[in-house]
Amino acid sequence: MKDSNLRSLIKAISWRLTGTLDTILISWLITGNIKTASSIGVVELLTKIFIYYLHERIWQKIKWETKNN
Repeated sequence: MKDSNLRSLIKAISWRLTGTLDTILISWLITGNIKTASSIGVVELLTKIFIYYLHERIWQKIKWETKNN
């Protein structure tokens, strides 16, 4: 199945929201400061959505051949 651009974008957003909550929690536990943790989470959210989207689109262009033995 080949994902559409929109599906790849929605998957990226969904995954990053989950990952960002994890990052905020870990950052809060390490820093003890929810404001700092939230700032780290926001930056991480924005950059990783873009990176994941690009990753998905690149993988859609790769032809994956399997050989049956």
